[in-house]
Amino acid sequence: MPNIGPAELIVILLVALLVFGPRKLPELGKSLGHGLREFRKSTQGLKAELDGATIVASPVVEQPVTVAQPANIPLSAAAVTPQRNAEA
Repeated sequence: MPNIGPAELIVILLVALLVFGPRKLPELGKSLGHGLREFRKSTQGLKAELDGATIVASPVVEQPVTVAQPANIPLSAAAVTPQRNAEA
């Protein structure tokens, strides 16, 4: 694929100016910039999603979990006794 030099770029811009006119050309450039920005965001999002999927798919080494034992605290009778439903 050949590179576009400064001379070719000037010719392309002049042809675009003649075809679209001086009033429409800035609008076209702005919309082209927005389109390229959205394309870049979507490709970066897709790349991040694929990278995240490979991280999730990698094996995870789990560490043993130690659970602290609760202290021997006496429970009150209200906490142990079931409450009766008033509607029954």
